[in-house]
Amino acid sequence: MPHPFEEFRARRLAGNELVLKTENLGIKRLFSLDKITYEDGVLSRRTKELMGLTGSMVLRCNDCIDYHLDTCVQQGCSKEEIEEAFNIALIIGGSIVIPHLRHAYESLAFLLAERAANTAG
Repeated sequence: MPHPFEEFRARRLAGNELVLKTENLGIKRLFSLDKITYEDGVLSRRTKELMGLTGSMVLRCNDCIDYHLDTCVQQGCSKEEIEEAFNIALIIGGSIVIPHLRHAYESLAFLLAERAANTAG
């Protein structure tokens, strides 16, 4: 049985494929803007993804948290860097962020184990 994070990735990919079939210009523009916003610029993509992670935690969106965590790990962010982003989210959002922090730690454990397995093999 696949891990819930793998199910998230598959569900997100399938959903994005459906959305991107639209002819609606506003939807296409927003998706394009989202993509280019996180590219390297004055701030690195890593920094932007950590910012996205923090914002997602404050907004309490687990799908967004998982997306940004996945990208942070892919970008080479350390556990310590990610935990600092978690801490900032807690300071900004307060205790209401705690359930999403638990979710984020579960996802992070999977992602770090996956990264370790991929670099070992």
